[in-house]
Amino acid sequence: MLPVSLKPDPTPVLLATERSAEQVRAILSAYGLRDIEQADRNLQTMAGDPHQRRQLAEVLPILLESVFRTANPDQALNHWEQLLDNVTRSSFLDYLHSSPRMLDMLCTIFGNSDALAFAVIRDPMLVYWLAEEGVLSKPPTWKGIEAALSKNLGHLTVKELKLEVLRRFRRREMLRIGVRDLLRLAAVPETTASLSDLASLLIHAAYDIVDADLRQQYGVPMHKNRQGRWVETGFAVMGMGKLGGHELNYSSDVDLIYVYESHEGETRPPRGKSAGRPAAVGISNEEYFEILSRELTKALGEQTKEGYVFRVDLRLRAEGSVGQLARSLDDYKKYYATRGQAWERLALLKAWPVAGSMAVGKSFLTMVKPFIFASAGKKTDLAGALAVVQDVRAVKEMIDAKMADRGHERRNVKLGTGGIREIEFLVQTVQVLVGKRVPALLDRSTLGALDRFVRRKLISAKDRDDLTAAYLFLRDVEHKLQMVHDLQTHALPESGEELERCAIRVGYDSDDRTKGAARFRADHEHHTEIVNRIFRSLFYEPKTSPLLKTMLRAINLHR
Repeated sequence: MLPVSLKPDPTPVLLATERSAEQVRAILSAYGLRDIEQADRNLQTMAGDPHQRRQLAEVLPILLESVFRTANPDQALNHWEQLLDNVTRSSFLDYLHSSPRMLDMLCTIFGNSDALAFAVIRDPMLVYWLAEEGVLSKPPTWKGIEAALSKNLGHLTVKELKLEVLRRFRRREMLRIGVRDLLRLAAVPETTASLSDLASLLIHAAYDIVDADLRQQYGVPMHKNRQGRWVETGFAVMGMGKLGGHELNYSSDVDLIYVYESHEGETRPPRGKSAGRPAAVGISNEEYFEILSRELTKALGEQTKEGYVFRVDLRLRAEGSVGQLARSLDDYKKYYATRGQAWERLALLKAWPVAGSMAVGKSFLTMVKPFIFASAGKKTDLAGALAVVQDVRAVKEMIDAKMADRGHERRNVKLGTGGIREIEFLVQTVQVLVGKRVPALLDRSTLGALDRFVRRKLISAKDRDDLTAAYLFLRDVEHKLQMVHDLQTHALPESGEELERCAIRVGYDSDDRTKGAARFRADHEHHTEIVNRIFRSLFYEPKTSPLLKTMLRAINLHR
């Protein structure tokens, strides 16, 4: 590829009185376009009438230079054609001429993420929103998102209209987060935190909408407290996995557990009920919260013309996919005491209330602690620790077998060899074994926990730095894989061309795509080798593992 400064003037493609196929090919191929005939058709369609053609020609050099630096220049032109077909073309081209920064930004979006491109194409007014002061220059904040969401909901009273607002709001905010990421304005921790905040606020808003609607039908869920007084029964949505850890992905399902305060009691008519309104039909608390959980799950995951809010995964609940959707605190206590499994201990380390009653959520966290740290009781010795390590190793080996069957053991950045899950399992196993005796080690985020391990001298600063660098690299790659089509994918592409595109999205050189992809592959191999070496030292050589010995000393020291 020619350097940008040596590329030919592209304006003859639009303005030349006479032009040859060879001339068009020479010009457009210099800008990284491969399907020259389609690219030419895109440009001719984008040009419109003679005045618009001259307008487009004025911005074409910047447009093609910007497109060249993206992962998929051909797709970028397809998206440009779609956008210009959906706006008042002449005024929009004038706007682009006066705002080369926005022109370059749109090229970055269109050539790197179909999902983000479609958000702009279906609602071109978002272009002007992105240009507003503060939208991209500063990270989104919890308070800012909350205030904007409240303003968007306004005084709407109809349930379905409110839910459509949530879907549109999610699409807009995902665009903001994605563009900051693509432009390298946000590092991985900011991106995961912003995604987590957005998800938590939307889940809470959806809960409020669904719960208010059900209370009109069934009344207020209530139970008798210890003093025998009727009190409202609280309900909490527990965020699990990456949502609970405040480190969500672009296209993650949100892992949720639904829990309520008491399975005793029933719904009762609200106080001050308006005259003339049909009487609410009373049902048991158990039935009410099962309906609430089903309706909330539907409200979040249902696909409409406005998209969806978030896909929901409830398999981390008691009994997985066959269990009740919601359970009371007492029911969960009995479940974990009698049937809880080793992997559930690790999963519960990340649990955090994201919607509903914070008090019920905190009660759930308190209730599960004895189960999480059951292995760290008085009998925690080498044999006990080895049993926990073996349980986690068995889970990972089942994952490894699935990855091998798919041919993904070296390609899957989440579940493959040296992937994100190995870092998470390492961190969570340490926390399960030592967290009861040394609560200062507990942190729901993976990177936060690694920092705490160093402060307590469980791992070296070098191992922390290596694991942190690998985690950030792998999460960045995961984001760039998922933002293309908004799909829950974790596997690196098999084809060389797609791997080159992935490397460019992650930030590798676009001038020489082959070299950029080679450096990307080398860096991926470097990080995963380090992660797997540290992982294996604990899970496959535990008796000689310095980390396990250090953990046992920490446990004994704090007895």
